[in-house]
Amino acid sequence: MSTLPQILKSVDWHANIDSAFADAQSLQQLENALYRIAIWSHQLEIADQANPALCFVREMQVAAQQGAALIGLCLYKSAAAAARTIVETCLYYTFFRTHLEELSTLVRVEKYYTSKSEILDYHKIHTESFVSYQEAFGLIGNLEQWYSRVSAVVHGQIPGAWNNHAALDQISYDSTTHALAVETITTAERLVHELLLCTTGQRLWSSFAPDAKKQILKGLAGDKRSLLGLDFK
Repeated sequence: MSTLPQILKSVDWHANIDSAFADAQSLQQLENALYRIAIWSHQLEIADQANPALCFVREMQVAAQQGAALIGLCLYKSAAAAARTIVETCLYYTFFRTHLEELSTLVRVEKYYTSKSEILDYHKIHTESFVSYQEAFGLIGNLEQWYSRVSAVVHGQIPGAWNNHAALDQISYDSTTHALAVETITTAERLVHELLLCTTGQRLWSSFAPDAKKQILKGLAGDKRSLLGLDFK
């Protein structure tokens, strides 16, 4: 009987990586997503310096990096879990950065929990202009639909989904699942990008570096930028 290390070593991980990233377009999509999350993360670290809720921003960036790595290794279902973490940690940051007592409770009290719906409801009521901003992107509807679909995969509600192997030594590249995983990760990045534009980014924008502003706003339609009132300077 083979041991776990022997089985894992039998997988051609190098071939998986080569196959996964042979497609220049999907590789570029992943790299662009990682780059924009890195820009957001760096600017938030500076503008929101010493805020304990920045731990969620760091977790968001790590989840994005690991999600891309898992796609390269062809561990697709694990990549779906990483994608969901990207969105969840961003939601947590936008809420807990101004709710430090609740953040302390989250750390101290095991049963305390703040849901996605509660955070979105908070923004609808308390975050100025959030409703009109998010409507420009269709953010809440898109986020809810994406989250439901990915959660079903992560929770095993669709057995066999995102797994193209029945045993560890069969882990390998699958073009269909690869494309789905890339789309899921890049959509997660787009959702957090839009969420930050509609919430915390608004509050901290004046502290962002001009070069970072240009990268963050790159590709954003002029009417949306005007609605958000975000400058390049």
